[in-house]
Amino acid sequence: MMVVVVNNAPPRLRGRLAAWLLEIRAGVFVGEYSARTRQRIWNQVEAYIETGDAVMVWRAPTDQGFDFATVGYNRRTPVDFDGLKLVSFAPRKEPERGPRTPVASVE
Repeated sequence: MMVVVVNNAPPRLRGRLAAWLLEIRAGVFVGEYSARTRQRIWNQVEAYIETGDAVMVWRAPTDQGFDFATVGYNRRTPVDFDGLKLVSFAPRKEPERGPRTPVASVE
């Protein structure tokens, strides 16, 4: 089994995924395919995601029983920790502010 979750994906990509997978919620696609077909689907996601982001999870013969891949900017990034794939959270981006200007005192 495989699951693909997309955020801010263009309609063209969602349509391509819907041709192969069942969309059970907005942006959540599921299906059962071979490793070769799964890789072809992921290649399409990488090619058409544009400014969005996506994650794909599939059953795999690992200690965790699954593996996953991500594409696009997301605060969650995969990290290998002694053979286990974990998720690291990046800090939130603070809005850029200009240099502070002194406030004139009112007397």
